[in-house]
Amino acid sequence: QVQLVESGGGLVQPGGSLLLSCVDSGTTFTFDSMGWYKQAPGKERELVAVVTTGGWKEYGDSAKGRFTIFRDNTKNLVYLQMGNLKAEDTAVYYCNAKRWGPPAYDYWGQGTQVTVSS
Repeated sequence: QVQLVESGGGLVQPGGSLLLSCVDSGTTFTFDSMGWYKQAPGKERELVAVVTTGGWKEYGDSAKGRFTIFRDNTKNLVYLQMGNLKAEDTAVYYCNAKRWGPPAYDYWGQGTQVTVSS
């Protein structure tokens, strides 16, 4: 059974850094992609970054140049290194994992809060 567990969120000052991690220990297969999405109050969930098993990466506009995603395929483990954090980065960050299939499957973690404030 897939169980994505996030860690690393918290309170950080503007300009600071955080490292988010997400691991799934409930399966024996490798996800085709793993990534991070964020959702701020009153806003839709949006892409932060995603990385495929083959190493292809995509970043949302707000993450480009400041965040780096990387993963360990052997452990279904994905990290998001966040730098130069801004108040607008404040949100709940959700880990996502996908199997492209067919059939396709989409999995979500429970979310971890990131708050950027002085």
